[in-house]
Amino acid sequence: MRVPALVLALALAAPPLRAEPAAPAAAPPLFAFCMDTHDAKKRSLAEQAGLLKELGYAGAGHLWLDKVDERLKTLDAAGLRLFQIYLRVDVSGKPGTGYDPRLRDVVPLLKGRDAMLVLLLQGRLPGDPEGEARAVELVREINGLAQPAGVRVALYPHTGDWMERVQDALRVAEKADRPGVGVMFNLCHWMKTTPDEGELRTLLEKAMPRLAAVSLSGSDAVAEVKSGTGSWIQPLDRGTYDVGGLLGTLRDLGYRGPVGLQCYGIGGDARDHLARSMAAWRALQGRLAANGR
Repeated sequence: MRVPALVLALALAAPPLRAEPAAPAAAPPLFAFCMDTHDAKKRSLAEQAGLLKELGYAGAGHLWLDKVDERLKTLDAAGLRLFQIYLRVDVSGKPGTGYDPRLRDVVPLLKGRDAMLVLLLQGRLPGDPEGEARAVELVREINGLAQPAGVRVALYPHTGDWMERVQDALRVAEKADRPGVGVMFNLCHWMKTTPDEGELRTLLEKAMPRLAAVSLSGSDAVAEVKSGTGSWIQPLDRGTYDVGGLLGTLRDLGYRGPVGLQCYGIGGDARDHLARSMAAWRALQGRLAANGR
């Protein structure tokens, strides 16, 4: 059968079909934590929730186990989410150590909230191998308490603690071998402990299967932070470190989890630095979207 000349001509003239470019990934939820530790206004939990809502944050993290019920009520009233509760865990093995026994009463409050318990493993010198068995035991125990309520556990590497590097957290999580146990990447603590900032992408790739959360802040360059000449926790609109590059790497690797804004040690009125950080966050997300990421 012969194809009519007009149909053939139109077919040849038509532009080739092209796949539509993928839409940029949605921005991860941004929550704030430690925003109350040095707030000159010393806001109540209700005032903190109102401020976070006004400025566009998705919620908050909560330090330790005091006033958890009040934190939940004030966030609920503002339509915000409690993302994390931080908990100190002592791996020394000394009698009476471990974790705050109030945890058993707190965990049921978190049921159905998609919250995390974030563990800081302390009590021994950084990396002391004598602490590892106790660490794994406690992580499993806490995960056992958390799992029935649907609460995840994230291991938080913290400079100077027994668990101070992401590599340490990954090792403990793998030895604990529980599906509800992940790790957290914290920009400021990684900067203090990394022997080579060129390791970052490889480290994040290794962490991805267990990466439950990320925290960041504005910061000066790694070399300045490690030497003590730079500031490591600043609002997002300050510092020389390329936070946008970090966010781009995380997005390229497929990370879509929550991001915590680390505010520890930032003084003055929290409204000021939280507002500036939110403006910087939106600008960073805009640039990522403009680059198709």
